[in-house]
Amino acid sequence: MASEFSFDIISKPDIQEVKNALQQVDKEISTRFDFKDSVSEISFDGTAKLTLHSDDEYKLAALTDVMQSKMSKRGVDLKFFDYGKIEPATKGTVRQEVTLSTGLPSDKAKQIVKLIKDKGIKASAQIQDEQVRVVSKSKDELQAVMNAVKAADIGVPVQFTNYR
Repeated sequence: MASEFSFDIISKPDIQEVKNALQQVDKEISTRFDFKDSVSEISFDGTAKLTLHSDDEYKLAALTDVMQSKMSKRGVDLKFFDYGKIEPATKGTVRQEVTLSTGLPSDKAKQIVKLIKDKGIKASAQIQDEQVRVVSKSKDELQAVMNAVKAADIGVPVQFTNYR
């Protein structure tokens, strides 16, 4: 039996679910009346950047609303999306860059480590690159850490992986 147990706290969107949601957005845009004869589209580079392109700011807002609803239905947390400013594009259209944030920022990782120490849980937390590794001798302590991190609103979506 292992003497220590551990897991990692990460923040990473499921890229396949993002792609599936974008396919649903394309399908809905092609059938909706308010997008008829519109150049509304979303392009995705496959890893971290979305570009929303539409006729005007109103249709861009509607496109964003459709995208957010499809993402939330597919289980992609909307906190992963960082919206850039709306820029003019060719032929009087507008576009907006949206970045998918991956990995825990260092300030959020430090906040998680501080949270674990402040709760008095007998577990040690180490920041490793863009994740936090939590180690304890008791599985119950690890469960307490998971519950404490879920209950605290740290501003980024987190997942628990690599449970050993």
